[in-house]
Amino acid sequence: MADYRIGVLKGDDIGLEVVPEAVKVIKDAVKPFDTNIEWVDLPVGMPSYKENGETLPKKTFDSLFELDGWILGPIGHMAYPKNDEKAINPHPILRRQFDLVSNIRPAKSCDEIPSVHKNVDVVIVRENNEGFQPDRNMYKGNGEFMPNPDLAMSMRVISRRNSHMVASTAFELARQRNGLKKVTAIHKNTVFKLGCGLFIEACQEIAQEYPDITFETAVVDTFSMHLVMHPQDFDVVVTTNMFGDILSDLAAGLVGGLGMAPGLCVGPKYVMAQATHGSAPDIAGKQIANPYAMIMSAQMMLSWLGNKKKDADAIEAANNIERAMTTVLRSKNDITPDLGGKVNTSQMGDAVCEAL
Repeated sequence: MADYRIGVLKGDDIGLEVVPEAVKVIKDAVKPFDTNIEWVDLPVGMPSYKENGETLPKKTFDSLFELDGWILGPIGHMAYPKNDEKAINPHPILRRQFDLVSNIRPAKSCDEIPSVHKNVDVVIVRENNEGFQPDRNMYKGNGEFMPNPDLAMSMRVISRRNSHMVASTAFELARQRNGLKKVTAIHKNTVFKLGCGLFIEACQEIAQEYPDITFETAVVDTFSMHLVMHPQDFDVVVTTNMFGDILSDLAAGLVGGLGMAPGLCVGPKYVMAQATHGSAPDIAGKQIANPYAMIMSAQMMLSWLGNKKKDADAIEAANNIERAMTTVLRSKNDITPDLGGKVNTSQMGDAVCEAL
């Protein structure tokens, strides 16, 4: 029997609707097993700003160190008050401070859901805390600056340490999955000879530890074309931060959109379930948001924690969630309008629980 402490940070807008569905499904999934979960509700985002005067209260931040992992709902930071140091975007801070180096973003098609391609099952693993992203690639200051009003410069950071970590995550996933047992490392070392060169070198070093996994590299522009035309050729894809951010959205578009794109941020100690879609303020409060990505992000978290603690019950509960979700998608009766169905957010969550 394993015990877990998991945080619930609902986020903004539709996060208030989809995160409770993820929690509901996890609770039902573990009922048949000796897996105990203590759920810890923590304020974050605009609701927290209105109540506590800050989007990431110190209490929330400090509490996370005592947890095994947490669910973070979508963050609508573009609507936060400007020039207020208490109205910060929480997720890059959490990714960096908790060393959540690897961002795992699967894209899997379902025959019954309209999509550009069928038989797609690819996972993109992106480095999370470096790259061009200026809000997380510096210890202090910002990775973008303007020496004069007509010149803007952006700094890109690539380290061997983080490249090793994200590559290890990719190879471990390839070993666990029932896919092609292949890792494809994406780069542009024809131009970024040092940055991408270091990243590929680090991936090659990790590849030596996994002789059972096929390893290949591809230039990002050529890979993008190949992914659009023949996504079935790929299994696990590993790449740097900006490339991964773009390619994972592209992959989601091939299988039905961002509503079908879960995500998981992992590091040596902590895990954060975070769907890749935004907070969708235009549909917030209408109970029409698709909970798939949030539920499956939580499912990935449960599976990751189970593997980490060698908890067969948690792993089986996570597998059951995946099977139940597939049943719901195939029925077409209990899916939200964006997928062609007629039920609301909560009813789709109920259907997954019933399928369990």
